[in-house]
Amino acid sequence: MALPIDFITRTRALLGDEFDKLEKALLADVPVSIRINRQKGTLPPTSDRGSAVVWSKTGYYLPERLSFTFDPLFHAGAYYVQEAASMFLEQAIRTHVTTPIRCLDLCAAPGGKSTHLLSLLPEGSLLVSNEVIRSRSHILAENIAKWGNPNSIVLNNDPEELGQLTHLFDLIVTDVPCSGEGMFRKDTDSTGEWSVANVELCAARQRRIIHDIWDALKPGGLLIYSTCTYNIEENEENIHYIIEELGAEALSISTPEEWGITGPLKYDHPVYRFFPHKTKGEGFFLAVVRKAEGEIEEIRLKSKNKNKKEKSKSAPVIPHTAKEYLYDSFANGLRLNGNFVTMQPESVQEVFPLLQDKCHILSAGVCIGELKGKDLIPAHELALSTALNPEAFPSVELSWEDAIKYLRKEVLLLPEETKKGYVVMRYKGFPLGFVKNLGNRANNLYPQEWRIRTSHLPEKINLYS
Repeated sequence: MALPIDFITRTRALLGDEFDKLEKALLADVPVSIRINRQKGTLPPTSDRGSAVVWSKTGYYLPERLSFTFDPLFHAGAYYVQEAASMFLEQAIRTHVTTPIRCLDLCAAPGGKSTHLLSLLPEGSLLVSNEVIRSRSHILAENIAKWGNPNSIVLNNDPEELGQLTHLFDLIVTDVPCSGEGMFRKDTDSTGEWSVANVELCAARQRRIIHDIWDALKPGGLLIYSTCTYNIEENEENIHYIIEELGAEALSISTPEEWGITGPLKYDHPVYRFFPHKTKGEGFFLAVVRKAEGEIEEIRLKSKNKNKKEKSKSAPVIPHTAKEYLYDSFANGLRLNGNFVTMQPESVQEVFPLLQDKCHILSAGVCIGELKGKDLIPAHELALSTALNPEAFPSVELSWEDAIKYLRKEVLLLPEETKKGYVVMRYKGFPLGFVKNLGNRANNLYPQEWRIRTSHLPEKINLYS
């Protein structure tokens, strides 16, 4: 990998002789790490297959990269493949968030930080995950559905539009688009796209994004700013700008010296930078700032003139079976959205009308199923949700080979004793989705757009034996 000359010159000026160690590290193998989903009961990898990421209670390094596409547990949301340094978000949350909050993950695709936040935020919290690029927003919604936590809403909006949600959020996480210097080792093609001009462009765009979203943050609320780059323009300079221009205060995070995290390279604000020659992972930068206290404004819904009586006459009724699909604690959250039945926890219900009024919502809570006549066809994301009552449907435990067939949306032969109707397919106990057993055959209901498309079949994945 050939590093850009201007990058070498600029970064050597920042690090001095230490740059040689960084350059050497960028030629080494890329560490592979995952974060397990304890809300689904996932256990840590065995000691010979995983070692702990010290700043994350659920993060583990793997000795080698696996073909995760062919691990059914990956599709079941049992774990997420995430770069280790970015898991440092966990320390910011554990340090500064102790009560239920409303959190916005602004630039959320593909979902690494969002799924992490869903595991970290105190019970009763709400996570709103947003992605401005439409194609990526659907990938985000898919990964959040697989993670299974219903206290979530997924949006596809521009940051400027979300900035109109005045004082709605207690915490905004902004993993802003950057020049990607910290990903040179992971994505060698990115070196050809790097330039000083692009660094300056990214720094200006990052400041604009913060300005666009600032009004949505409550007075006294927190903003977590992160990038995967090394330079000071996109990091220290922007944090200094937020402090000076927006009146914010930078907050510290306790970090043991043995973690190898680097402090500020300019100014004396508490910031946290990861270099691959010091920490096992890629380049990463994070800072936490607190907005100044002030009066909180309440957002009001636009009044809509609708004949509610007339609407209620034609509205379908939620069948009683929908409640049986869920644990009792979730049964009171059932709602109708057209012909779709959804389950919205209280955290989602509180803000859904407001977001529905102002935003493009891709998902909110959990879709339980679709009403067709008197039938309720269970939705795929119900099978993956932690709200699913495991006694609601019969299930079949699949071998690895059959699980891959299912994930390819191929035909499965079920055991003769399998009950007719909707059946949950499981792998190592983790639900993968539904089939409809007709007796002589079974209709594979795995979503067409999620299926494994490659015809190549590797050896069995053995992350968990």
